[in-house]
Amino acid sequence: MNSSSRFTYRSGFVVILLTSFLFACSNHYVPRFGVGGRYLEGVDQFMRGRGGDMDKAIAALEEVVSKDPTYKNSLTYLGRAYYRKGRYQDAFAVLQRALAVDKEDEMAWLTLGLTQLRLNQNDKGIESLKGGITLANKVWVDGYHNYIYWDTRGIIRASLRRSAFLVTKGADEKENIIQNTDRLLALVDDEENFQKNTRTQNERPLYGNP
Repeated sequence: MNSSSRFTYRSGFVVILLTSFLFACSNHYVPRFGVGGRYLEGVDQFMRGRGGDMDKAIAALEEVVSKDPTYKNSLTYLGRAYYRKGRYQDAFAVLQRALAVDKEDEMAWLTLGLTQLRLNQNDKGIESLKGGITLANKVWVDGYHNYIYWDTRGIIRASLRRSAFLVTKGADEKENIIQNTDRLLALVDDEENFQKNTRTQNERPLYGNP
Protein backbone atom coordinates (compact mmCIF):
# COMPACT_ATOMS: atom_id res chain seq x y z
CA MET A 1 0.00 0.00 0.00
CA ASN A 2 1.57 3.32 -1.09
CA SER A 3 1.48 6.55 0.97
CA SER A 4 -1.44 7.95 -1.04
CA SER A 5 -3.54 4.85 -0.39
CA ARG A 6 -2.66 4.87 3.29
CA PHE A 7 -3.69 8.53 3.54
CA THR A 8 -7.01 7.81 1.80
CA TYR A 9 -7.66 4.81 4.07
CA ARG A 10 -6.90 6.76 7.22
CA SER A 11 -8.99 9.71 6.07
CA GLY A 12 -11.90 7.41 5.39
CA PHE A 13 -11.54 5.81 8.82
CA VAL A 14 -11.58 9.23 10.50
CA VAL A 15 -14.71 10.19 8.56
CA ILE A 16 -16.44 7.00 9.74
CA LEU A 17 -15.51 7.73 13.35
CA LEU A 18 -16.72 11.31 13.14
CA THR A 19 -19.94 10.27 11.46
CA SER A 20 -20.61 7.68 14.15
CA PHE A 21 -19.96 10.25 16.87
CA LEU A 22 -22.23 12.85 15.27
CA PHE A 23 -24.94 10.24 14.78
CA ALA A 24 -24.76 9.35 18.46
CA CYS A 25 -24.93 13.02 19.43
CA SER A 26 -27.88 13.63 17.14
CA ASN A 27 -29.70 10.83 18.95
CA HIS A 28 -28.68 12.29 22.32
CA TYR A 29 -26.92 9.10 23.33
CA VAL A 30 -23.20 9.19 24.00
CA PRO A 31 -21.90 6.22 26.00
CA ARG A 32 -20.17 7.23 29.23
CA PHE A 33 -17.65 5.27 31.22
CA GLY A 34 -16.66 4.93 34.85
CA VAL A 35 -19.03 4.97 37.81
CA GLY A 36 -19.70 8.71 37.49
CA GLY A 37 -20.29 8.52 33.75
CA ARG A 38 -22.59 5.53 33.96
CA TYR A 39 -24.53 7.20 36.77
CA LEU A 40 -25.09 10.30 34.63
CA GLU A 41 -26.11 8.12 31.71
CA GLY A 42 -28.64 6.21 33.79
CA VAL A 43 -30.10 9.32 35.42
CA ASP A 44 -30.27 11.10 32.06
CA GLN A 45 -32.35 8.29 30.54
CA PHE A 46 -34.55 8.08 33.63
CA MET A 47 -35.23 11.81 33.79
CA ARG A 48 -36.49 11.85 30.21
CA GLY A 49 -39.62 10.11 31.43
CA ARG A 50 -41.56 8.49 28.62
CA GLY A 51 -38.93 9.69 26.16
CA GLY A 52 -36.19 7.83 27.99
CA ASP A 53 -35.03 4.26 27.60
CA MET A 54 -35.60 2.56 30.97
CA ASP A 55 -33.66 -0.52 29.86
CA LYS A 56 -30.58 1.65 29.28
CA ALA A 57 -31.19 3.46 32.55
CA ILE A 58 -31.42 0.17 34.44
CA ALA A 59 -28.32 -1.29 32.76
CA ALA A 60 -26.26 1.80 33.61
CA LEU A 61 -27.50 2.08 37.19
CA GLU A 62 -27.11 -1.65 37.84
CA GLU A 63 -23.47 -1.29 36.84
CA VAL A 64 -23.06 1.65 39.22
CA VAL A 65 -24.60 -0.04 42.26
CA SER A 66 -22.63 -3.23 41.62
CA LYS A 67 -19.43 -1.19 41.95
CA ASP A 68 -20.50 1.42 44.50
CA PRO A 69 -24.00 1.06 45.98
CA THR A 70 -23.57 4.27 47.98
CA TYR A 71 -22.80 6.41 44.92
CA LYS A 72 -25.10 9.43 45.09
CA ASN A 73 -28.74 8.38 44.62
CA SER A 74 -28.00 5.42 42.36
CA LEU A 75 -30.02 2.91 44.41
CA THR A 76 -33.07 5.19 44.51
CA TYR A 77 -32.95 5.88 40.78
CA LEU A 78 -32.50 2.17 40.06
CA GLY A 79 -35.47 1.31 42.28
CA ARG A 80 -37.57 3.95 40.55
CA ALA A 81 -36.53 2.67 37.13
CA TYR A 82 -37.55 -0.86 38.14
CA TYR A 83 -40.87 0.55 39.33
CA ARG A 84 -41.48 2.25 35.99
CA LYS A 85 -40.81 -1.04 34.20
CA GLY A 86 -43.29 -2.83 36.44
CA ARG A 87 -40.55 -4.88 38.10
CA TYR A 88 -42.03 -4.36 41.53
CA GLN A 89 -40.20 -7.14 43.39
CA ASP A 90 -36.87 -5.77 42.14
CA ALA A 91 -37.94 -2.23 43.03
CA PHE A 92 -38.95 -3.36 46.51
CA ALA A 93 -35.56 -4.99 47.17
CA VAL A 94 -33.49 -2.09 45.83
CA LEU A 95 -35.49 0.65 47.54
CA GLN A 96 -35.02 -1.07 50.88
CA ARG A 97 -31.28 -0.95 50.23
CA ALA A 98 -31.55 2.73 49.33
CA LEU A 99 -33.24 3.48 52.64
CA ALA A 100 -30.61 1.50 54.52
CA VAL A 101 -28.08 3.95 53.04
CA ASP A 102 -30.22 7.07 53.61
CA LYS A 103 -33.33 6.74 55.76
CA GLU A 104 -34.20 10.40 55.01
CA ASP A 105 -34.62 9.83 51.26
CA GLU A 106 -38.19 10.94 50.65
CA MET A 107 -38.21 9.79 47.03
CA ALA A 108 -37.21 6.28 48.07
CA TRP A 109 -39.94 6.20 50.76
CA LEU A 110 -42.61 7.40 48.34
CA THR A 111 -41.63 4.94 45.63
CA LEU A 112 -41.35 2.11 48.17
CA GLY A 113 -44.87 2.90 49.37
CA LEU A 114 -46.21 2.80 45.83
CA THR A 115 -44.37 -0.46 45.20
CA GLN A 116 -45.81 -2.03 48.33
CA LEU A 117 -49.32 -1.03 47.29
CA ARG A 118 -48.81 -2.63 43.89
CA LEU A 119 -47.57 -5.77 45.65
CA ASN A 120 -50.73 -5.69 47.80
CA GLN A 121 -48.77 -4.92 50.95
CA ASN A 122 -51.38 -2.28 51.58
CA ASP A 123 -50.89 -1.45 55.27
CA LYS A 124 -47.09 -1.26 54.93
CA GLY A 125 -47.46 0.77 51.75
CA ILE A 126 -49.66 3.33 53.48
CA GLU A 127 -47.16 3.66 56.33
CA SER A 128 -44.24 4.10 53.91
CA LEU A 129 -46.15 6.79 52.03
CA LYS A 130 -46.97 8.61 55.26
CA GLY A 131 -43.28 8.68 56.12
CA GLY A 132 -42.33 9.84 52.63
CA ILE A 133 -44.97 12.57 52.61
CA THR A 134 -43.81 13.82 56.03
CA LEU A 135 -40.20 14.03 54.82
CA ALA A 136 -41.21 15.62 51.50
CA ASN A 137 -43.24 18.28 53.28
CA LYS A 138 -40.09 19.31 55.17
CA VAL A 139 -37.61 19.35 52.29
CA TRP A 140 -39.61 20.35 49.19
CA VAL A 141 -39.05 24.04 49.81
CA ASP A 142 -36.77 26.73 48.40
CA GLY A 143 -33.20 25.45 48.60
CA TYR A 144 -34.15 21.84 47.81
CA HIS A 145 -31.17 20.20 46.07
CA ASN A 146 -29.44 23.59 46.26
CA TYR A 147 -31.99 25.28 43.98
CA ILE A 148 -32.71 28.81 45.21
CA TYR A 149 -36.37 28.55 44.19
CA TRP A 150 -38.44 25.39 44.14
CA ASP A 151 -41.99 24.80 42.95
CA THR A 152 -42.74 28.50 42.53
CA ARG A 153 -46.20 27.74 41.12
CA GLY A 154 -47.10 25.52 44.06
CA ILE A 155 -48.14 22.60 41.83
CA ILE A 156 -46.00 20.07 43.67
CA ARG A 157 -47.20 21.23 47.07
CA ALA A 158 -50.82 20.93 45.93
CA SER A 159 -50.26 17.40 44.65
CA LEU A 160 -48.44 16.50 47.87
CA ARG A 161 -51.40 17.72 49.93
CA ARG A 162 -53.73 15.66 47.74
CA SER A 163 -51.66 12.51 48.31
CA ALA A 164 -51.55 13.21 52.06
CA PHE A 165 -55.34 13.55 52.13
CA LEU A 166 -55.89 10.32 50.20
CA VAL A 167 -53.44 8.39 52.38
CA THR A 168 -55.46 9.28 55.48
CA LYS A 169 -58.36 7.33 53.98
CA GLY A 170 -56.27 4.16 53.85
CA ALA A 171 -56.30 1.30 51.38
CA ASP A 172 -59.90 2.05 50.33
CA GLU A 173 -58.41 4.83 48.18
CA LYS A 174 -55.59 2.64 46.91
CA GLU A 175 -56.03 3.30 43.20
CA ASN A 176 -56.39 7.05 43.68
CA ILE A 177 -53.35 7.09 45.97
CA ILE A 178 -51.24 5.32 43.36
CA GLN A 179 -52.46 7.55 40.54
CA ASN A 180 -51.93 10.81 42.41
CA THR A 181 -48.57 9.85 43.90
CA ASP A 182 -47.29 8.64 40.54
CA ARG A 183 -48.24 12.07 39.19
CA LEU A 184 -46.58 13.74 42.18
CA LEU A 185 -43.25 12.03 41.47
CA ALA A 186 -43.52 12.97 37.79
CA LEU A 187 -44.05 16.60 38.79
CA VAL A 188 -40.94 16.50 40.98
CA ASP A 189 -38.93 15.09 38.07
CA ASP A 190 -40.27 17.80 35.75
CA GLU A 191 -39.30 20.49 38.25
CA GLU A 192 -35.85 18.95 38.63
CA ASN A 193 -35.38 19.01 34.86
CA PHE A 194 -36.57 22.62 34.69
CA GLN A 195 -34.19 23.67 37.47
CA LYS A 196 -31.22 21.91 35.90
CA ASN A 197 -31.88 23.45 32.50
CA THR A 198 -32.36 26.90 34.01
CA ARG A 199 -29.15 26.58 36.01
CA THR A 200 -27.24 25.51 32.89
CA GLN A 201 -28.55 28.47 30.91
CA ASN A 202 -27.83 30.91 33.73
CA GLU A 203 -24.27 29.63 34.08
CA ARG A 204 -23.56 29.80 30.35
CA PRO A 205 -21.19 32.74 29.52
CA LEU A 206 -22.56 35.40 27.21
CA TYR A 207 -19.35 35.89 25.22
CA GLY A 208 -16.46 33.53 24.72
CA ASN A 209 -15.11 31.31 27.44
CA PRO A 210 -15.50 32.07 31.15
